[in-house]
Amino acid sequence: MVSKISDIEVIITDSEVEALILEATLIKKLRPHYNIDLKDDKSYPYIVITNEPYPRIFVTRRIIRDGSRYFGPFTDVKNMRSSLKMVREIFRVRSCNYFIDEEVIRKNKIKVCLDYHIKKCDGPCEGIISRQNYASMIEEVALVLKGKTSKLILGLQTEMQKASDDLRYEDARGIRDKINRLSVYGERQKVVDADLTDRDLFALASEANDSCCVVFNVREGKIINRKHFYISGVESQTDEETLEQFVERYYLDEEDYPAEIFLTLEIADKSALQKWLTQKKGQKVEIVTPKIGDKAKLMNMCKNNAQLLLDELKLQKLKWRDFTPNSVLALQRDLKLPNAPRRIECFDISNLQGTDTVASMVVFTDGKPNKSEYRKYKLETQKGQDDFASMREIISRRYRRLLDEQGSFPDLIVVDGGKGQLTSALAALQQIGILRTDENMQSPTSLESNDISYITKSLWNLHIIALAKRLEEIYIPGSNEPQSLPKTSSGLKLLRRIRDEAHRTAVTYHRILRTKRTLNSELDLIEGIGKKYTKELLETFGSVQAIKFATIEQLSEIVGLKVANKVQEYFNMSE
Repeated sequence: MVSKISDIEVIITDSEVEALILEATLIKKLRPHYNIDLKDDKSYPYIVITNEPYPRIFVTRRIIRDGSRYFGPFTDVKNMRSSLKMVREIFRVRSCNYFIDEEVIRKNKIKVCLDYHIKKCDGPCEGIISRQNYASMIEEVALVLKGKTSKLILGLQTEMQKASDDLRYEDARGIRDKINRLSVYGERQKVVDADLTDRDLFALASEANDSCCVVFNVREGKIINRKHFYISGVESQTDEETLEQFVERYYLDEEDYPAEIFLTLEIADKSALQKWLTQKKGQKVEIVTPKIGDKAKLMNMCKNNAQLLLDELKLQKLKWRDFTPNSVLALQRDLKLPNAPRRIECFDISNLQGTDTVASMVVFTDGKPNKSEYRKYKLETQKGQDDFASMREIISRRYRRLLDEQGSFPDLIVVDGGKGQLTSALAALQQIGILRTDENMQSPTSLESNDISYITKSLWNLHIIALAKRLEEIYIPGSNEPQSLPKTSSGLKLLRRIRDEAHRTAVTYHRILRTKRTLNSELDLIEGIGKKYTKELLETFGSVQAIKFATIEQLSEIVGLKVANKVQEYFNMSE
């Protein structure tokens, strides 16, 4: 590690707790190579209560720090869906996506929907339920999601008795039904502790470079949730260090803090961690490592869960490492490739009469699209309608960058087109040093020759083909004559799917750029309309056509009366 250091920066903090928080924050942000690599929580869903006058409750995978409350992450999606379903059965929370405030209600912009009539919503959109009563219901939902059902039931029993004393028997009956449903939900949860203390239980299992950490959330003596996280990069540190780093990262964004935290291992920086969590909670938080008794048995159960999940991860790795889909094996057989093309990159060009020329690259891994690695390109040097030169530019840009970054090359490159596109791609690969011509053959002197009969040798065991659209013919280096695969071949079907996906991606990107250019040029012709007003008008009305038929009153609400008149005058003159 010392040999790889290029610079050292020191940050001074006022306390050990501040140093702990800063360290955990920087590790999460910068993801240094020598720290544990915790799988990002973005892959796990949360239940969110939005920060709105009349909040909504739904599942999300994005965390936006706007005051909304998040519960999770849930690694058991089935359990999460069950909790959300139960919430919607007991509480009449709105399911619409409208933003509702007092102004919306006053202007009567939204009408009650079917949910109100079937008693699944109390109609906040028309002000049928007050904001205060709706907020009280949301707080009850938050208690349920935190696992505080006993506390909620006690409060509801008091409320039910008061409604009965006030002769509001219908209200009392509704509260009674809610209590009964919450009681049934609470009985489903496993009781693991008789003293009803809120605790989080952490257990770690490690082997080689992988670890699995399991977190059990115990509220009011019941397990309300189990989460598990896989960690890599742990080979160079002890289990105690891994567990300590994980606990720090876990509570960095957490909002629900228990009174006690149970760990299976003793950690070195326990006192600083306790002080930090106590500050965040506002009450004392204690970190304990049970050694004997029922609590130690409970932690052994957690450890067994962590080991079981780690064993499952190992089995999955073995399975996927050795598994190759039939379509990929068929393609290897049809193209006579030495190895199965597990990673395939495909390129396509899209333009309209030479304008807004773009290219796409799609990636398929083991026969499935890997959309996070898709790339879209605007042509930089090539202008006009020349697919051959465009293909040469894109191939050159892609693999020159891959060379510079020392990245992994695909097993197979597919270009959409015929022998002209293939010749261009080969020339680009040869120019940047990835391919070299056979000693006894000469490469073509120009792109126009479309000669692909020369033999090339890849320095990276790279293979490239072209797939023509019309007859599904395949061109390969070393032969000017196309080859045809059996129409029933699953390898050919895979190639078609990859080619079609590349075409769809390129065409979609081209349309976006063309539409943006067309819309902007149309609105830019109007005096007084800048980028700001253009964006606001398009966001409000959705299209130039809708802006054209908008009234003066509608336009003036966005851009003011003076500019609204100019907009309407422009479209009237254009007619």
